Amino acid sequence: MTEIQKSLKDFGVVPVIVIEDPKDAKPLCQALIDGGLPVAEITLRTDCALEAITKASEVDGMLVGAGTVLNATHAKQTIEAGAQFLVSPGLDKDSVCVAQKSAIPLIPGTTTATEIQMAWNYGLRMVKFFPAELSGGAKAVKGLSAVFRDMQFFPTGGISEANLADYYSCPAVQVCGGSWIAPEKLIAAGDFGKIEKRAKDAVTLVQKTREALS
Repeated sequence: MTEIQKSLKDFGVVPVIVIEDPKDAKPLCQALIDGGLPVAEITLRTDCALEAITKASEVDGMLVGAGTVLNATHAKQTIEAGAQFLVSPGLDKDSVCVAQKSAIPLIPGTTTATEIQMAWNYGLRMVKFFPAELSGGAKAVKGLSAVFRDMQFFPTGGISEANLADYYSCPAVQVCGGSWIAPEKLIAAGDFGKIEKRAKDAVTLVQKTREALS
């Protein structure tokens, strides 16, 4: 496990972010830092995403990842923009190669044993399970992790405060993606105070969940 992947495990949940205006990147990051959750996966779902990643990476103490990395070009662009880790919705060998050459962790999306086996053979030991709830949820992760015993899972898609504990009941789950922490509407409205509170609540929830399961 890389140092960045260890940090992701420590955080326990990663806010999955959609930014429509790059000016929102820095205040968003500050809100997450103030909330005790200095990490974000900024998705490539908007035209300004690369600029937002660059601005976010300029914020001291922030761990910035790029999401929705679909190909090698995306991987190169996001690394150049300052992303410290990459997340993909699927498994693309060319993207993996770019990330590995740059010594940047890439966490690919997988849902089947075949995809996880391919990722394992590419040398990866952490995969995104996506879309988690639509693909069998925590039960599916538990079943897959029984076979791939040295693979760690990063479920994303439909994760919420209500079902986070279900996923953490599987020891192979290291971190979950959470879009509820900083939803697009709050970012667009500039309601960074509410995002800070949601980040604080998420940190508390992760701590309590882990304590209850230990």
